[in-house]
Amino acid sequence: METKLIIAALSALAQESRLAIFRLLVQAGPAGMPAGRISEAAGIAPSSLSFHLKEMSHANMVTSRQEGRYVIYSANFDTMNSLLAYLTENCCNGVPCTSDRACNTPTSVNP
Repeated sequence: METKLIIAALSALAQESRLAIFRLLVQAGPAGMPAGRISEAAGIAPSSLSFHLKEMSHANMVTSRQEGRYVIYSANFDTMNSLLAYLTENCCNGVPCTSDRACNTPTSVNP
């Protein structure tokens, strides 16, 4: 993933409402959620929700599709996984982290 795309994705999530929306969409899975349900579940006014979804869409963090009269939004799992891979690619001195072994990093020593 290019640095420019990484910065766009991180910027899109670096806001409380957008992070909450994204986490909600991740929980919903690939099926996604209609905008009205996202608004209700996140407690965000529809006009504000539209703004936040547009920002995340421009960063390729969410996708949308029309189903009848509803717009269904989903987390873009490919972008999410690429972002996570980028952030952790040099973790643990190149030794892959597993669910049974978390990354252990040396604690910093204050001078």
